[in-house]
Amino acid sequence: MQSSEVELDAPPIFEIGEKVRSRKLIRNDGTFPGKDIGETLAKKGDVGYVVTIGTFLQTSYIYAVHFMTTGYIVGCRGKELESAEVSE
Repeated sequence: MQSSEVELDAPPIFEIGEKVRSRKLIRNDGTFPGKDIGETLAKKGDVGYVVTIGTFLQTSYIYAVHFMTTGYIVGCRGKELESAEVSE
């Protein structure tokens, strides 16, 4: 995404309640309380569910994902996630 592109001009990629999977290792950037900066919050492939959708700097969606393996609710960018829903 270029700096001039505003993600909020389109609807969110994921929906509340949607099952998602982490596309990468997610570490604490200092915004997760009680954990050290750099500590792992979700590993690549961890599965969770979107519990809320917020925004960051009026440009990006932040998906609060409840990861089942750790019980953590972690704020993730859309590019850090992929759908884990099974198509029928």
